This record gives sequence, structure tokens and C-alpha cells, in this order.
Amino acid sequence: MKLKQFLPVCLLLLLILSSCKKDGLLTDSGAKLEFSTDSVLFDTVFHYAGSTTKVFRIYNRYDQPMNISKAYLATGSGSAFKLNIDGISTTATAPILTDIEILGGDSLYVFVQVYVNPTVANPVLIKDSIIFETNGNIQDVKLTAIGQDVHLIKPDHFPTNGLPPYSIISPTAINTTLLTDMPYLIFGYTVVDSFSTLTIPAGVHIYMHNHAVLWVYRDGTLEILGSHGNEVTIQGDRLEAEYKDVPGQWGKIWLSRLSKNNIIDWAIIKNGGIGVQSDTVASLITPTLRISNTIIKNMSVAALYGQGTHIRGVNCVFANCGQFVAALTIGGKYRFEHCTFANYWNRDSRSTPTIALSNYYYSSGGAYVVRDLDSAYFGNCIVYGDISEEIGMDSSIYGGNFSYKFDFTLLKTERNIPNGIHYNNAYKNIDPGFSNVGDNNYKPVIGSINIIDKGSNLISIPRDLNDAARPNGPLPDLGAYEFY
Repeated sequence: MKLKQFLPVCLLLLLILSSCKKDGLLTDSGAKLEFSTDSVLFDTVFHYAGSTTKVFRIYNRYDQPMNISKAYLATGSGSAFKLNIDGISTTATAPILTDIEILGGDSLYVFVQVYVNPTVANPVLIKDSIIFETNGNIQDVKLTAIGQDVHLIKPDHFPTNGLPPYSIISPTAINTTLLTDMPYLIFGYTVVDSFSTLTIPAGVHIYMHNHAVLWVYRDGTLEILGSHGNEVTIQGDRLEAEYKDVPGQWGKIWLSRLSKNNIIDWAIIKNGGIGVQSDTVASLITPTLRISNTIIKNMSVAALYGQGTHIRGVNCVFANCGQFVAALTIGGKYRFEHCTFANYWNRDSRSTPTIALSNYYYSSGGAYVVRDLDSAYFGNCIVYGDISEEIGMDSSIYGGNFSYKFDFTLLKTERNIPNGIHYNNAYKNIDPGFSNVGDNNYKPVIGSINIIDKGSNLISIPRDLNDAARPNGPLPDLGAYEFY
């Protein structure tokens, strides 16, 4: 072979040998894995519900591939945690993953879930570790979860007529009061049946699973009776920090047609689709819903959705919803005093107003039906947000009553608001100066000059949403909170 032919062959062989050496497994005991975290924490996880999936990465910072000879949970097949690396999961019969290769300069994803089974009412701490054995080295990532036992309410009726799976709260009892010893976790539709009353006392926490609905059937009654500092809380069942303000995690509280005498007092309702939906009543004499001292926020659709119903609201905050904060449709009767309606939704664009009023609908057959808006009164309230028009009015072209009044109320609107039938001492397009709208804090601060002492003493609600005396000055402040 000629020299000029021999040299390229040698170079090729050297490249091949060099490549083989580079791609051979790194077996040096001094070489270790790196991890994107040294510990994984799961916030409160409920019995029956399981957790979200936590993710971290394993890094090989070397040029050559490394082999993880073993990866497993320290407590073995009985662990509350489940492990998946590179698409391969641990199981009860195969609790150890073996011979997992990471290429040089590459990484792998590790997925972890936890399923808890605590046997006590108080939260319990669950700990474990993921052990990695590589080149004789033992490394670990620590796992911690807080487990909570609950009263579980889940469907036990599975109709075939198109209705959703549901359960009936205490089907053999007319009146039911929830216990306060530990939280409730609701799956599916939970029904308060006809001629039954469900009472939820102060301090009860209700966690709603995805799409869960609390449904008060016709002639049924819901009484939520919290207290200041011991509110009833209704929210989604994901308590990880990243779910803190995420809307749409559950369905709604549904006061269906002809439910009656519903009360919500001192409650915090958040992170669902619709906070409270109240449907048609036979008579407007008695309110279908009396709601007071309550915060409903972070709803993907609306905090309050009325359909030809009768609602009386006092000292409430309705805030931060994807469409309307309050949609008061198909007529009805509404009275709100010292309530704050605020919408600074920032998850996507919003063109719908904070409050919407209408007095008609189209029936299932396509017929145009007028239903009177008997009255919609807002006294010493705030209706504000971050778009130019926060009041939507849709009255029937065929007539029908469309009665509304904003009395000593601050409005964000492009409408003319002269004193008269519909407006009395209403204020327009002056920033209320809320404490922190990004944190859903709609309290006044020292600079909130546009709402402090701007109310009417003729509207007498003697205590505010902080349970503080009102007024704290010559006149009451607008909205649910009095400045102190």
C-alpha cells in the first residue's frame, strides 16, 4: 500500500478508536450524577385523590455515558410514592429499576407521584428517598408529602338517561349538618335533595375534585354558616403552591330551579368554574339566596350567575373571573349593598364586562322570551376593572321591565350616568385605589380617597367584611371594606 493511501486509513482507525473510547461507559468511582433538586415536596395530598406529578432531572455532566445500575424507593414496594424514569415505572412486583443509561452531556426526567392513606384526622408527614447507585456511589433525592384524611363524598348513582353520576347527601335524613373534624372531598355531583337542608357550619373545608358540583335540587336548601375568622372554605383539591390561584379546578355551587331559602354567610369560594349559580324562582317575594360576608374569586366563568332569580348580597367581594364577575340574566330581582365587584383578570384577554344585566332569553325551541328584570339595586358598591366598559346591559327589544339603580356607587363605564332613575350620586372612572389587585386584595388604603367616606348613611350595614364597625368617619366607605 502506498504511503498516501496508508495515511488516511490510519487517521480513520484513530478516529474510530477515539470514538470508541469516548463512548465507552464511564466507570470511574469519582464520577457522580447531578440532580436539578435534592428534595421534592408535595403539599397536602388527600386520601383517595392522589397527587400531581412532580418532575426533576438527572444530569450526566461528563462526555462519556454513565450507567445507573439501580434506582429505587428506599421504603420499597410499600412506598406511598410512585417513580418513573425515562418512561419506565416502578411497580409492586418490580420496585427496582436497573441499568438506566445516560449519554454523555445528557439528562433524564424523573416523575414522582404520591398516594396517601392516612388513618388519622390530622395531617401526617410521609417521607421517602429515591436511591441511585452508580459506579459504586449511592446518591439520593429526598421525598416529603403531607397526607390528609377526609370525609369522602363520591357518586353512588350512575343514571343512564344522560344525567351525570351523583350522590345524595344523607338520603335518609331531611336535615344534615357536616362535621368539623376533618375536611370533605367531593367527587362528581353531590345533591341536596328536595325538601332537605344541608348545613355547613363554621370552619368546614370542602375540597372539590375536578368538575365536582354541589347541586341543591328543587325545594332543597343550602345553609353555609361560617363566622369571621372561621369561614367555610370551598375550593379545588390541589393544594400545591402552583395551584393557589388557578381557576377552573372544579365545577360550581348550583342552586337549581325552585331551590329555596339558601344562605351563604362568611365563606371563601375560589378557583372553580362558576362560584354560585342560582336559577329561576316561582316568586320574587323571598330571596332564593342571601349571601353575606363572602369572597368569591378566581372563577373561569363567573363568581355569581343568576338566571331569573332573587339574590340579596351584603358585604361581599366578587372578583377576578374569566368572563363576568356577576352575570344577572333572564330578569329577576337583585339587591347588593356594600359589595365590591372587581375584575382584573390577567390570564388571557377579556372583553366581557364585570356586571351583565339582561331580561330575556331564547327557549330551547328558539322562541324569544321576555322575563322582567324587576330590580337590580347596587348601593354603596364598587364596580370596577381594567377594561373601559364594566357594565353590560341587554334589554329586550320587545319591552318588559328593565329596572336598575346604582346608588352611591363607583363605576367603570363609558355610559352617561346623570342623577335620575338609574343613577344617584354615582361616580365614574376614578381609580378606587385598592390595596393590591394582583393579590386579590380589594381593601382601601390611606390613598383610596375615591372610595373613603363616599357612601350614604341611608344604607345601614353596621359591620364590614373585616367585622369592623361601619362607618369609621362621617360617611361609610364604598365597597365591602371600611378603611381603618
